[in-house]
Amino acid sequence: MEQPGHGLTVGLFATCVNDIMFPGTVRATMGVLTRLGCRVEFPDEQTCCGQMFTNTGYFSAGLATVRAFVQAFAKYDYVVAPSASCIGSVRHQHEMLSQNKPALARQVKTLVARSYDLCEFLVDVLGVTDVGASFPHTVTYHLTCHARRVACVGDRPRRLLEAVRGLTLVDLPEAETCCGFGGTFSVKNSAVSVALATDKARNIVATGAEFVVAGDNACLMNVGGVLRREGAAVKPIHLAHILNSEEAVR
Repeated sequence: MEQPGHGLTVGLFATCVNDIMFPGTVRATMGVLTRLGCRVEFPDEQTCCGQMFTNTGYFSAGLATVRAFVQAFAKYDYVVAPSASCIGSVRHQHEMLSQNKPALARQVKTLVARSYDLCEFLVDVLGVTDVGASFPHTVTYHLTCHARRVACVGDRPRRLLEAVRGLTLVDLPEAETCCGFGGTFSVKNSAVSVALATDKARNIVATGAEFVVAGDNACLMNVGGVLRREGAAVKPIHLAHILNSEEAVR
């Protein structure tokens, strides 16, 4: 039986946070896509999505990352990232930054239409929710702010999780509340960030789950720090690791 990704060439956009701090998530993403038949490549010239520059008003620096993104990924059928936040930046900030550069703007528009968060690509492009994963644990899911409001991934992550064999998914109280990360917000407004992360951690613990899963490692890193400091048993895990769990590839 032909795999759903057969014949598709995917450029894997690691994002700078994952490339530097969570390379295992990049490998897990590649594992899922490869198992589903995609030919996955990691362009070495890729850099940052530019969100940190753009959010703080450094548009010239942000524009440089747009040019780098186009150069690195223009040749692929699709661009896939294990980060709704960075894909949200590509969709909503790259066109804004390039609007006064007509040739670049045309390239950006074409490429944005082929750029997806991992869960969107699996469900919308490959048409699968059951990727063959098995993860016999209880998990709760945190839909990050950018996944909810910028990338608008909807219920796709939950649909993928619900299809994982052995997994028990429990609802997270106050699920719409921010974890407090917000990029540079957590640095500039650290007291507010800690308060939000503490509330989020308390709700996660209340679920009784073994793992808290999300599609953005930066948010998992923020709330995971509070969980560790408080000695909670709940472990943060990126969605890609569950979808590429050991049971799935045996």
